[in-house]
Amino acid sequence: MTDWKTALAALGGTDQPESKPQDSKDIARRKRTGVVYSTNPDYAYEQDEPDVADTLPNHQQPLRLAMERAGRGGKTATIIRGFVGSDDDLKALCKLLKQRCGLGGSAKDGEIIIQGDHRQRLLDLLKAQGYTSAR
Repeated sequence: MTDWKTALAALGGTDQPESKPQDSKDIARRKRTGVVYSTNPDYAYEQDEPDVADTLPNHQQPLRLAMERAGRGGKTATIIRGFVGSDDDLKALCKLLKQRCGLGGSAKDGEIIIQGDHRQRLLDLLKAQGYTSAR
């Protein structure tokens, strides 16, 4: 008795469906919003384009520093909230703060999370960079 997978492979089939290469029409169709299909040949579909957030200047950034322990397994973390701008600029600021303090951390969901309670040190660094921040 043979295995069904080997029998299928002998016939030239595969056990998993082949994925079709995506063409530009298929990709453009997925980006459409509002109307699924129109019979009007001159209809212009609206395209779903991601919003690009403009980063505010440093002196206009309303940053808030807070210390949290809840939901982190008892470990303390300093959270910086209120950054208005692109994710790349947020990650760049996070990298700068981590390097200057010699700490670990990450930038997620519009927040900068720094390991440990370092509010005063981070406040001094943010003020030196020209950010307006409050505890």
